[in-house]
Amino acid sequence: MIRRTPGRPLGVGVQLPEVEREVRWPELRAIARTAEQAGFDSIWVGDHLLYRYASGETRGPWEAWMTLAGLAEATERVALGPLVAATAFHAPFMLAKLASTVDEISGGRLVLGLGAGWNDTEFAALGAPFDHRISRFQEAFTIVRTLLAQGAIDVEGEYFSARDAELLPRPSRPGGPELLIGSSGPRMLAATLPYAHAWNAWYADTGNRPEGVARLRDLVDEAARAAGRDPADIERTVAVQVRMPGGRGRVMGDTDPRQDVPPLEGPAEVVAEALRAYAREGIGHVQLVVDPIDEATVAALAPVLELLDHG
Repeated sequence: MIRRTPGRPLGVGVQLPEVEREVRWPELRAIARTAEQAGFDSIWVGDHLLYRYASGETRGPWEAWMTLAGLAEATERVALGPLVAATAFHAPFMLAKLASTVDEISGGRLVLGLGAGWNDTEFAALGAPFDHRISRFQEAFTIVRTLLAQGAIDVEGEYFSARDAELLPRPSRPGGPELLIGSSGPRMLAATLPYAHAWNAWYADTGNRPEGVARLRDLVDEAARAAGRDPADIERTVAVQVRMPGGRGRVMGDTDPRQDVPPLEGPAEVVAEALRAYAREGIGHVQLVVDPIDEATVAALAPVLELLDHG
């Protein structure tokens, strides 16, 4: 289970700014520290490189793993993770090395979110192949999880190889960090649920409503049973878009019209009750995608967390 405040019906995290505006490190660090002080359970960053919009405008975020290392040093209690890391952006051995290093710096607080990636613009800029993404992910996932859990692997795949690879030093946590999978596709679930600790859905996938969870939850439950797992052993997590006073729409990298769903908004009591409804649907952790996303807004969510803690 991803760490959460004792007695809270579900863990509550926040996603840091990505490309809403150009945010420098001092502000990112300040938002993270404020989130920890406000009582959030986790802090998340996107793993992206470059977005290009129909207007011709381009935007890009800071590199995720360097940011996570800085956040690991800047905070003390909250879980940290990429939401989610694209396996295509690093050789699998290097990705395992990055994850184990951040887990060490954080004192065992990393949640390793993994996915196949989707944005062809950044694949092209990186020079990474965009074809056979699921097959490539499956091979990379095998190498990463095996190195983190067992410390060594020797494999020659169709897309990736790791010959006589050893992960040294070993992660301080036996078995390495928790693995979170950012996909509900049948092939991705079949490949990952035998090993994953948690699963994540973006807010567009649920319509940003607790009522939208059931279809995906049942899908994951079925895939878990097919993998020989008790569905209860896999934590469900979803992103939730929250609009606070002053919010006028958060600039995102994905411009798919499906992203245009009604945000959760209202006084603290309304937001808290909506999050309780997610917990009743079996969700163990939410990642709030807040509009606007700045230090003051994150601090203003503290009353929501207090209400959750008091029933």
